[in-house]
Amino acid sequence: MNKQLATMICDHLKLKQKEMQDFLIQLVERESPSLNLKGQHAILSLLQNKIEALGFYVFLMPGKETGGYLYARPLQRDKKNPIQLLIGHCDTVWDINTLNDMPVLQKNGIMSGPGIYDMKAGLTQMIFAIQTLQELSLELSVSPVILVNSDEEIGSKESTRAIKRLAKISNRSFILEPPLGLDGKLKTARKGVGRFSIIVRGKAAHAGLDPTKGASAIMELSHQIQQLFAMNDLDNGISVNVGMIEGGISANVIAPLSKAIVDVRVLTDTDGEFITKKIYGLKPSLQNTEIIIEGGIGRPPMEKTSRNRALWRLAKISGSLLGLDLQEATAGGGSDGNTTSLYTPTLDGLGTTGDGAHAKHEYIFEDKLSERTSLLTLLLLAEPMDAISNYHNES
Repeated sequence: MNKQLATMICDHLKLKQKEMQDFLIQLVERESPSLNLKGQHAILSLLQNKIEALGFYVFLMPGKETGGYLYARPLQRDKKNPIQLLIGHCDTVWDINTLNDMPVLQKNGIMSGPGIYDMKAGLTQMIFAIQTLQELSLELSVSPVILVNSDEEIGSKESTRAIKRLAKISNRSFILEPPLGLDGKLKTARKGVGRFSIIVRGKAAHAGLDPTKGASAIMELSHQIQQLFAMNDLDNGISVNVGMIEGGISANVIAPLSKAIVDVRVLTDTDGEFITKKIYGLKPSLQNTEIIIEGGIGRPPMEKTSRNRALWRLAKISGSLLGLDLQEATAGGGSDGNTTSLYTPTLDGLGTTGDGAHAKHEYIFEDKLSERTSLLTLLLLAEPMDAISNYHNES
């Protein structure tokens, strides 16, 4: 890679800016909540047609509860070349008809709309990066493979198996989630995410006639909640949040049952094991009560492994060729990058700079769409990772 090549790619994509924006609008206007199969099928069909036009074989794997996922690979490729995995999701947190109140708008260099930042701009980048390589007749030494899932916002339960399988045979993985902050920091680490259920069984009794014969599951749960919040260690990146509670059957009955849902975030696998052990070690403090604990760390952390650092350095160099001083950050939320990082060098947050993920002001900066697509195009052109840096397989 060199400055001249970077300039050629950047200039080409600036000419494609209107075309990219028009396609992005098509994606946003196909509303696609995670569990709305009709919406998922519509957007996956649009993506299939666009990717097939690039000379890719596209397979749509149907889901049981979601729209499933799209897998694509070039029809013509050198099978001796390694593959690089591009991952994005087409599901959003927005309900059908959100466009009535949040229409796609373009004003003062900003494009806004539901799902535009998280992450339909990233899907647009995927397609136009590959299209640019073809239009400029640039050859790749690492073949691109695409996976677009429709269940990322709800934990990627139906697509994780395919993501793991592809990550294990990939030379590297690029995650087109949005970057962090208005300065567009790439995500070089992500916290692991866990969810636990704390169920307390007590003993019912009449609150007025026989209060001493009961054992309040709600009171017991209140003791457990205090212990859970005491597990927070924010200085070391461990957060424990009791986000939902329920319990009881009537105001005049000593509660026989209560439940809490707990969210846990950790920076390392070691911390995940530590906090899981502490939660499962909770014991009841009141007589005639029982605690049942379920759950665990569902998405392991994306850590700053040596191979991930090598991919970050490649991005830093590529960015400098485009005149960008890229910065990095650790994200508190999880993504499919948490999964791929277990098996292959992974770089996340390669989407378009903006703000408002899951918020009503969701938007991107128009000029950053071609800029970040230029960066992705340069990364796709890079040599295989073992030719760039001697990294150790830490999976």
